Amino acid sequence: MSSPQNTAANARYQRVLIKVSGAAVAGREGFGVSSEALDHIGSSILAVRNLGIEVAVVIGGGNIFRGNVADDWGIERVEADHIGMLGTVINSLFLRGVLTAKGDYDVRVMTALPMVNFAEPYIRLRATHLLERGSIIVLACGIGQPFVTTDYSCVQRSVEMNADAILLAKHGVDGVYSDDPRTNSEATRYHTLSYDDAIGRELKVMDQSALILARDYAMPLHVFNFDDETAMVKLCTGTDVGTYISRDSSTVSA
Repeated sequence: MSSPQNTAANARYQRVLIKVSGAAVAGREGFGVSSEALDHIGSSILAVRNLGIEVAVVIGGGNIFRGNVADDWGIERVEADHIGMLGTVINSLFLRGVLTAKGDYDVRVMTALPMVNFAEPYIRLRATHLLERGSIIVLACGIGQPFVTTDYSCVQRSVEMNADAILLAKHGVDGVYSDDPRTNSEATRYHTLSYDDAIGRELKVMDQSALILARDYAMPLHVFNFDDETAMVKLCTGTDVGTYISRDSSTVSA
């Protein structure tokens, strides 16, 4: 395992949690797993870790199983959420494999439900200790409960592990907009945004319960286009891209 590096002098954060959607894993295919997309995800995460920043990752599972499919098949919500949790485990194992192949950092998959043959149970103090030692932590299974999205679990885990910020990667969208920019050409992107405006305007940042938790614990959010290979390094070294949401932010359009 690589020894922990000192955080780069120009880095604004010491510890971040990166949220990656299942759609990002699928890449252009839209479903399943894309080797090209995984290579991009792995390189982007390692670029942040190479700055000396401690990195945890939460990855979605929508590329493997989506809730609307469950509705079509008549699968009840609790069962569907359990299947979705397994999807996050599959993606986490793919990501661990790619990160291990591309770098020399220790990479741990930690799950909220016991799967001891190929992952470790999530224990908060152990996770933070591993981060301090220089490991990359990939968190799977959400918080182990149905009716809870990976958006919510990424905020909860970031608060539990005392992360400095969440890097919320979006696939094909470069921030938070006043409306869907793919259907409304008049939609404007926000440069900065307050939690209350994001919640009150029901903007498509993450689910409302996750936003409320982030607001209550003052967890900063950076929403950006993950297709930009340089975005996360820019964010971590002081250059704002996408949309920044924090306790002290005013709502300002780009």
